[in-house]
Amino acid sequence: MHRSTSQIADHAIEWARARLGSPAYATRCLAFVEDAVERPNDLEVFGGDSAADSADLYRDHRRTGDPPRGAFVFYDAVGVIDGVEGSWGHVGLSLGDGRIIHAWDRVRIDRIHEVESLPPPPGWTAPAWWGWVPLDRVLAGAQPRAWPTDETAEAAAQRQQAESLSALRGSDDVGR
Repeated sequence: MHRSTSQIADHAIEWARARLGSPAYATRCLAFVEDAVERPNDLEVFGGDSAADSADLYRDHRRTGDPPRGAFVFYDAVGVIDGVEGSWGHVGLSLGDGRIIHAWDRVRIDRIHEVESLPPPPGWTAPAWWGWVPLDRVLAGAQPRAWPTDETAEAAAQRQQAESLSALRGSDDVGR
């Protein structure tokens, strides 16, 4: 089934709003926004391993002004995840009204520029606005995918993060 970018954004935001208040995606902001786009739309998108990597991959993330509904909104942030320090960045999903839904200490909604004032977790820098990328850029190269039902999206995100961090511990290229 073919859906418009607007329909994909609507489904993504509905999926994300259903997780408001959940701490399950803490330190997994990229997994959260990608799952929001992928899971309810039966798609797989192909970003980077972190929010910072994805921002670099999409290349045009330094857009200013108000991001449209469904845009990925990026911030610079450096911190430690499970003992691995890196320039991980931060990302949220634009609601199209000057706010984003994102995974911080829990899934929450904040005004786009107020994210920079959130208290950072221990060992982290405060997020600094980078810009945004439209959803159609994120969807470039996306493929249809039926997601398994034997593992929740939250559990899969946690498992994938643990696997990635384990691989990084054996590498000199951490966090970018």
